[in-house]
Amino acid sequence: MEGRLFDKPLNPNKHLKEQFVSNLTGSSLLEIAALSTIVPALVVLRKWCSEDNSGKDSAKKNDDQVRPVHKDWIKYFHTLLIDYLTVVLPVLLVFTVFSEWAYMCAISLVILISIYIMFERSPSHLKAGLSQLPSLRADISSYRVSVVLVTCLCILAVDFKIFPRRYAKAETYGSGIMDLGVGSFVVANALVSRQARNITSVSFKTALSSISPLLFLGFARIISTWGVDYQVHVGEYGVHWNFFFTLAAVSILTSIVRIHPKYCGLVGLLILAGIDFSSLVRQTFHFNNPFLKGYWGMFLIGVSLGYYLFINTTSKGKNRNTQVVQIWVLAISFWILAVISDSCIERVSRRMCNFAYVMLVFGQNFQVLSILTLVGFAPHKKNLVLEDAFNQNMLGSFLLANILTGLVNLSVNTLSATSLNAFMILSVYSFTLCMVTGLAHFCGVRMKFW
Repeated sequence: MEGRLFDKPLNPNKHLKEQFVSNLTGSSLLEIAALSTIVPALVVLRKWCSEDNSGKDSAKKNDDQVRPVHKDWIKYFHTLLIDYLTVVLPVLLVFTVFSEWAYMCAISLVILISIYIMFERSPSHLKAGLSQLPSLRADISSYRVSVVLVTCLCILAVDFKIFPRRYAKAETYGSGIMDLGVGSFVVANALVSRQARNITSVSFKTALSSISPLLFLGFARIISTWGVDYQVHVGEYGVHWNFFFTLAAVSILTSIVRIHPKYCGLVGLLILAGIDFSSLVRQTFHFNNPFLKGYWGMFLIGVSLGYYLFINTTSKGKNRNTQVVQIWVLAISFWILAVISDSCIERVSRRMCNFAYVMLVFGQNFQVLSILTLVGFAPHKKNLVLEDAFNQNMLGSFLLANILTGLVNLSVNTLSATSLNAFMILSVYSFTLCMVTGLAHFCGVRMKFW
């Protein structure tokens, strides 16, 4: 009866599912780079081909007229459906059915983007250049949504055999695409955080209130997983720790220890240097102790980068052109450091959150962001409807994804599902997630816990 609400276990395959995601070694850094190219490339191509997504705004202006609202409702969800079919579904295919063709897909998309830039760039863009284009705010928003979307797809897909084991989280050393999830959330939050914006007038009470949703979700996950005897991979975070607690702890720690964003990068590097040095002295130390300080170091570096790249734009010549070049240089530099660290110092390890892992996370995230900046090379409309929907309810959509993932696992024996059934389930899951998030956005619903 322990850990169960009913006499009959709700999750009879718990141990098999835990073993299914255990003792894995990850993928190659090259394959991670290929997968990280596909998602933003699809977004860029979709933006170049999309129509104006003004349906939601028009609906608000004409909410007293039934027929215009009806037309805008149809237009909105029609556009959202196209976004799903051209962005989400292809990503799902590459992560499952076409996983062996990831390199070919990445190369093909790069070629398509190159051809489009060469032949479709307008004369006004050629004359004005990048410096006259809008700021990077939309690109940062697209990048954050991409992180959430990929994470939402993977958290359920990993429970099916159709999802390659090399994409799942590595047990100790090595890295799959899923190992970058928590790190990507930390970086995405750091780049646009209060600290990066140098807002120092925030009280501890306000900071605590801002992370209350994460604390609530963290405790809710512990209670719910215990109540239904849900599978928990102990090697991922431990018994009583989880993803939400990590994000909350990093945020509150940064609020307590206030460091000017100019110096956050230096402090973060010193923290990571200390982690790597101690791991060389005591090889097993960090696998038996909290890894929070590594994520804190990562967050501080992200705060410093966000401050210099996107917030502190008062320096001479600090326009979009300069920012784009800096992002591309940083992406290449981080990848070089990740490869060197992984090969010559210590292999990538999410559980240790060592220097190689942090450099890999920054390299992968800035690679995604750099590709998204290519959208400025050709005429395009606003953000995608899909992006606006997830951006408005980012935490809410992630919560919904976790609930749907739990319901599927408790209702279906994911380990015995055929490839066809698995892909159909994942398609329905992702479609439901996108449509519900879109409905909330269209109706103006915004989930706020504080």
